[in-house]
Amino acid sequence: MKIDKSSPRGFLAAEVLALTYLLFTVLMLLFTYTSHPDGLSLLVARFQVAAIICAVWWIHYMLPCRFLLYVRVLLLGALLSWFYADTYSLNQVLPNLDHLFASYEQELFGYQPSLELYKALPSWMSEPIYLGYWSLYPMVGLVFFYYLICERERFFRASFVLLATFYGFYVIFDLIPVVGPTFYFEYVGLSGIREGIFPEAGTHFMTSQACLPSPGDSKGFFYGLVKAAQETGEFPTGAFPSSHVGCATVMMLLAFASKRKVIAICLIPLYILLCVATVYIQAHYAIDAIVGFFTGVSFYFIFDLLYKYGKLR
Repeated sequence: MKIDKSSPRGFLAAEVLALTYLLFTVLMLLFTYTSHPDGLSLLVARFQVAAIICAVWWIHYMLPCRFLLYVRVLLLGALLSWFYADTYSLNQVLPNLDHLFASYEQELFGYQPSLELYKALPSWMSEPIYLGYWSLYPMVGLVFFYYLICERERFFRASFVLLATFYGFYVIFDLIPVVGPTFYFEYVGLSGIREGIFPEAGTHFMTSQACLPSPGDSKGFFYGLVKAAQETGEFPTGAFPSSHVGCATVMMLLAFASKRKVIAICLIPLYILLCVATVYIQAHYAIDAIVGFFTGVSFYFIFDLLYKYGKLR
């Protein structure tokens, strides 16, 4: 908490990204305002979030210290779950596109991998796979706090790349409403899906969040953790591309870019399980996972170069 007059007094690059994303969503809401039953409350929420970001910046401006500087970044990380849930509020007024993705999946593979993968794997794989899916959260925390504690001079770079990646995915989710197999297949019915029937869902998911039962060992510990997380924070949104795969890919690249690459090596098994899990638990089409990987790689290098050559902080 010692006063540090050399501490940056302006907005951090990550804060500028957050405020820019909020402005983008305000404009999106204004263009679709009449379709939102709670449009006014959504607009008010954005100004509240922007006010919180600005208030924490102002406190640090008046009391410049390293602790408050890191609090500003941690606040942006804490807001990510709100931003994710908010994509559902934004894209639910747009026509759903799952019928196209399910059709592409069928043409590409000749079947639906999200319906067949858990059948093809032995039952004992259920818990490791659910562990992999759940591991995104500790993976993000591990890499984030590693840079904060062990490589503080590179913390702002790593946090910028991480946060920018999430915002990049959220922009895609806002504009491309895909809910994933667990919601779409429940809407169509498994018999229809297996017969290759992929009807348009329109704005069905504006009023329905019904999904398929999750496959695997329902008595498993990590099955329960993932199920609890889905029940509290999962919405029919954000399926394409898979941010789970994309953000985990960015985490792996940040881990390999650190001075202690043993962290990345230890995370490889969890990363592989995570990528398989996105399709196994029917949260994503295989296309989502594949595109999520390449999107994550692209975001990492784009945002890393932007930070480096833009001389951001």
